[in-house]
Amino acid sequence: MKNIFNRSPFQLAIISGILVGCAFPPIPGFTAWFGFLPLIHIWQTQSPKESARWSFFAAVIANLISLYWIGLNSGATILPVLFSLIGAILYLGAIWAGLGWIISKIEIKTGNSLSIVPFLWATMEWIRSFGPLGFPWANLATTQTVFLPVIQMVDITGTEGVGFWILLINIILYITVQAEFNKQKLLLCLLSVFLLPWIVGLMRLPTYEFSENDPYREVAVIQPNINPNQKWEASFRTRLYEIMDSLNVKAMDSKPNLVLWPEAALPAYMRVSPKRYKYEMMVQSKGIPIMMGTIDLKRDSTGRRVYNSSIYFGLEGNEIYHKKRLVPFAEYIPLSEQFPSLKNLNFGQANFTAGKEFTTFPLDSILFSNMICYESSYPSVARGFVQKGARFITLEANDAWLRNSSGVRQHFELARLRAVELRTGIVRSANTGISGIIYPSGKVAKKIKFGEQAVFKGKVPLNQGITFYARYGSVFAQMCFILTLIQIVWLFRRPKK
Repeated sequence: MKNIFNRSPFQLAIISGILVGCAFPPIPGFTAWFGFLPLIHIWQTQSPKESARWSFFAAVIANLISLYWIGLNSGATILPVLFSLIGAILYLGAIWAGLGWIISKIEIKTGNSLSIVPFLWATMEWIRSFGPLGFPWANLATTQTVFLPVIQMVDITGTEGVGFWILLINIILYITVQAEFNKQKLLLCLLSVFLLPWIVGLMRLPTYEFSENDPYREVAVIQPNINPNQKWEASFRTRLYEIMDSLNVKAMDSKPNLVLWPEAALPAYMRVSPKRYKYEMMVQSKGIPIMMGTIDLKRDSTGRRVYNSSIYFGLEGNEIYHKKRLVPFAEYIPLSEQFPSLKNLNFGQANFTAGKEFTTFPLDSILFSNMICYESSYPSVARGFVQKGARFITLEANDAWLRNSSGVRQHFELARLRAVELRTGIVRSANTGISGIIYPSGKVAKKIKFGEQAVFKGKVPLNQGITFYARYGSVFAQMCFILTLIQIVWLFRRPKK
């Protein structure tokens, strides 16, 4: 089996890139369990410079396969779309390159770099979630959502724990392949590490399965399947309102506790638009609140600010939430708040302002919160809502921009990770799909395919306590960071064998 490594670094990088890239949804992510083997061999046998080069090359291939859909964005012109795709791939590639350089450097200095790799990977995923270019979407946990027992760990470890497990499997498998003796012990160790999350996850799953005796709220979801490029066209506006109103009537006739609309559903600044009165009257007459995606406009001493928002037409008045996490180079230019002149750059992007508050909305005796589209890739956003008292989370999206691509599927799977992390029900309304309801176990209770117009009602479980992750955040990743530093110091101080 060692012969699989008798290839050039160029070939090994291609193999790793393909295997890791193909592990992301909609393909079940089993290739991630061994996809890093060729790259690990590069880290073990090449100089730091070469390791960085081939790690970058592998990352470009992996991320081009998994994130190609960024280049399909129909909401902008071809140049900014290509710029976003190329920028994302180069940015993520540079992170892999840095990782390869560090591991190779440790190997040359100490001859024992393999033990640090899982810790270093978890640290990298954690650090990569920060800042204006944070991108937890690319975390390896996204590859494992189809394997429900495996992802049960994220309510404790966060998504970084799944990445740690995947790299640990790859490391033990690599050692086993390379070993001249003790293969049986190594295989037993590999089997134990691989099976542990499955066994523990299967034992924990029944605890979080939803039953009719658990508290819940019934939510009616609208998936209108509207071309977003038509939404602001004056010639289509009357027809759009007719479609949305008819779907809303159908949703209210099902007598839910709440009606959920998708992101930016109507071509109006609904907080100040006279059209809001119609929905306010409907809410009061039916006794059923509406959560609606909208655009919001405010003026202050610094000028005009536009927000991607959601407005809640409640029984006791209206409340609004401003999206906290915006899409770089699509919804805003990074650092444009610090340097306002950057807003003058026109790549065909919007120039939204990020919100500041974790908003909760009252629904009878409980609170809930709403996430908007890209925010669902950020564990910290969902966690902030639950810490403020949200008992379940609604999610509005407009995945029509991504066309019928794997990006749409990945976006839905991210919501499953948030549900398990916080052990809360999540209900998702997407303009063109995929809409659905996800239980605290990660099980999908309802799912409407991309490209279908639909209205459905379902039971959304309420969380019944704060999980370890919701309370303490990425403690596991922080521990990996500390242990990485300790290991580096220890490895450099001990004699090389």
